[in-house]
Amino acid sequence: MSRICTICARGGSKGVKNKNLKLILGKPLIAHSILQAKASGIFDVVAVSSDSQEILQVAKEYGADVVIERPTELATDKAAKLPVIQHCVQEVEKHTGLFFDVMTDIDATSPLRTLEDLKNSVGLLENHEKATNLITGAHSRRSPYFNLVEQNSEGFVQLSKKLPAAVLRRQDAPKSFDMNASIYVWKRESFFKELSIFTPKTILYEMPEERSVDIDTELDFEFVSFLAEKRGTLL
Repeated sequence: MSRICTICARGGSKGVKNKNLKLILGKPLIAHSILQAKASGIFDVVAVSSDSQEILQVAKEYGADVVIERPTELATDKAAKLPVIQHCVQEVEKHTGLFFDVMTDIDATSPLRTLEDLKNSVGLLENHEKATNLITGAHSRRSPYFNLVEQNSEGFVQLSKKLPAAVLRRQDAPKSFDMNASIYVWKRESFFKELSIFTPKTILYEMPEERSVDIDTELDFEFVSFLAEKRGTLL
């Protein structure tokens, strides 16, 4: 079983300036994901894709096996995630001559995962006969069946999802999860065919809330820094 781990990081960021290079525990944010992937020992190649030469240089310094310069059309804030990952894998295969059975992408902005999360999520997909891919998430704070609402064009609100019978307690609602953008895993047979990370056979690996913070704002960054310092390591 041949595996690749990709880490895709743009140079620009609207919410937190240069967030992939900001320091947490004395290292650039992206470095922690590279070190996690390498320390897991399950990947044949750890590759970083970026439009930023500075990020690519940092990636080399922290042990990335291959760095891929991302084309301009895939480096905008409107570019979809999956085509970026597909491009990275294609370029690595082209340059190395390797052929990967399982593709894993980890997000530099969601670094609170553990090595067990990484290994267990890959193992969960590989051992599932029917699943095509896997995402990670934590139990949602709001339930679309109970206390998550949508606003219509006239300004009125209603529950996002309705069941035949009203849900009176949140515990009685079907399980719902917040995606945490931490780990994505695909089997090869579906990876290059899909246009979305969701397929009819997508499964989920559940992670706790304290390992599921994705950095979109300065407050998120401060919170992740606090949790990382409390743990003392991101490995």
